Amino acid sequence: MERTKSWTPGRVLGTALVTLFALLCVLPLIYMVAISFTDSESLYIKLSDLRPNLSNYVYAITKRNFGTALKNSVITVVGSCLLVDVVSSMAAYGFEKKPVPGKEALFQGYLATMMIPGQVILIPMFLMMNRMHLTNTYAALILPMIGAFAILLMRQFMVAVPNELLEAAEIDGCGELRRFVTIVLPLVQPALITLTIFTFNSTWNNFLWPLIINTRSEMAVLPVTMSTLASNSTTNYGMVMAGATLTFLFPFVLYIFLQKQFVEGIALGGVKG
Repeated sequence: MERTKSWTPGRVLGTALVTLFALLCVLPLIYMVAISFTDSESLYIKLSDLRPNLSNYVYAITKRNFGTALKNSVITVVGSCLLVDVVSSMAAYGFEKKPVPGKEALFQGYLATMMIPGQVILIPMFLMMNRMHLTNTYAALILPMIGAFAILLMRQFMVAVPNELLEAAEIDGCGELRRFVTIVLPLVQPALITLTIFTFNSTWNNFLWPLIINTRSEMAVLPVTMSTLASNSTTNYGMVMAGATLTFLFPFVLYIFLQKQFVEGIALGGVKG
């Protein structure tokens, strides 16, 4: 018979510490949701201040364009994840598997762009988007998400794809695009999941670039809309926390349904990246 684990003092202490750390992580979220149901102008509330009403949420969605901002954020995130996955996987395939002259020097030069702070190129990027008449468009929010890190990550996984497998497929008459779609992409699926997670997080929380490139309120994303809830005089923290809860809700629900893929993607990214 399998022996049951006894509650030794060490095990009790370990369980208590884990429970304490879990509560420390969850309490700020509970506090955020609690304040969102109040009309408080202070971050200090009492239990008597809590009222089961959704006025802050209704006002944020109907009067502060949170519904439009949520739509913009979702479109930007989905478009960014798809574009980054496609472009970076194709570029990594070319760098790793194709005999392109000077590709190593080109790849090293491309990696050098990772050392440039993003704030330095904000003005040149804005001027480029403005000259292409892409301001206040989803394209201006999505295109800059392509970067050297994504190609570096995908290339690290492309190394594990056997060259012999691709050569055998070519001998059997399999075309370039078919080899890429049916052989390479399934083998690097963990890398695509990892890259999608990283792209989702960076795009969903992106504030500075959407603030600069969009001048119309109907094109604002959630982080930008969140910044408009606070004022210089008095701030309704209930309203601010309602907006923060709405911003947090979508990735939280997504994580619940894709928890296994999130954990595997982060773990694989930590090992291979």
